[in-house]
Amino acid sequence: MRLAEHTTSRVGGPAGHWVTAASEEAAVEAVRRADDAGTPLLVLGGGSNALVADAGFPGTVVHLAFAGIEQRSGGILRLAAGQDWDEAVAWTVEHGLSGLEALSGIPGSAGATPVQNVGAYGADVSQCLVAVRAWDRRAGAVVELSAAELGFGYRDSVIKRTLAPAEGAATPRWVVLSVDFRLREAGEVAPVRYAQLARALGVAEGEHAPLRAVREQVLALRAGKGMVLDAADPDTWSTGSFFTNPIVPEAVRSRLPEGAPAFGAGEGHVKLSAAWLIEHAGFGRGFGLGAGEAHLAGGRASLSTKHTLAVTNRGSATAEDLLAIARTVRDGVEEAWGVRLHPEPVLVGCTL
Repeated sequence: MRLAEHTTSRVGGPAGHWVTAASEEAAVEAVRRADDAGTPLLVLGGGSNALVADAGFPGTVVHLAFAGIEQRSGGILRLAAGQDWDEAVAWTVEHGLSGLEALSGIPGSAGATPVQNVGAYGADVSQCLVAVRAWDRRAGAVVELSAAELGFGYRDSVIKRTLAPAEGAATPRWVVLSVDFRLREAGEVAPVRYAQLARALGVAEGEHAPLRAVREQVLALRAGKGMVLDAADPDTWSTGSFFTNPIVPEAVRSRLPEGAPAFGAGEGHVKLSAAWLIEHAGFGRGFGLGAGEAHLAGGRASLSTKHTLAVTNRGSATAEDLLAIARTVRDGVEEAWGVRLHPEPVLVGCTL
């Protein structure tokens, strides 16, 4: 089985051993066997946040193929780890439940969302996540981690912090089995907490808008950036945003031109816009490397033609092609602004 068939960037070589886990029990058993044998392990959901090397993954790949949406007592909604995320968000909107609508259109599975505290348009999963059930590979048991225990940060969690790709660890200590959210019974409306989304909806930031309209507008905004999967559009053949928005000391802001986006990030730090830094370092939409440069033969990979944060497969790219673009952009931004960008996807068997 080639990983390219199961990743949104459409790159990645063969798996040493492939396991399709159709249930929690099957997933736990497959993970346990690999760990007991000392076999390298990669747990894969929707494949939207992993860039896998062209050589593939020599160990066991466990594909979480079990889905489910369950309403529980106390206003809790439980999503199985393999549940398609956007299908779940659509379900909440259809049932008048608010909290996830601004996260519409994000590809991948529910189990991946708490790992990097997925967020967009003024929302992130930590705002309504109650707990996750997970297989603790160290303890050899199913455990429950509360939101507090998950230690959420910007695109970060305690789960993610146990992931060390540079040391060959492709899967963190905890393998998420299900995620519990507490959502609001909003009926027909939901609050809007992001200026761009509020403008698109014709309301003031902080005001309410129809729940369905919020989802539809988020989908439209994401599609305009090539961030909604489309088999016919190479701009969507990516890992989504390749770089996180850098959080830097406030003093760094003085090196940037007036008007460069910067947002308070607490404790003397600001969050910069990675997209702005990339564009103003000279890397426009559609930027690629020509024949003879890096590992490219011209046009196999490029920045998205819609949004500079995505590194895209134009149809026949390799993982190394995508990395060549990303390295060039990262180094160019550091040279121009003195700010080093860091990748958002998990790099499996490869380095930036």
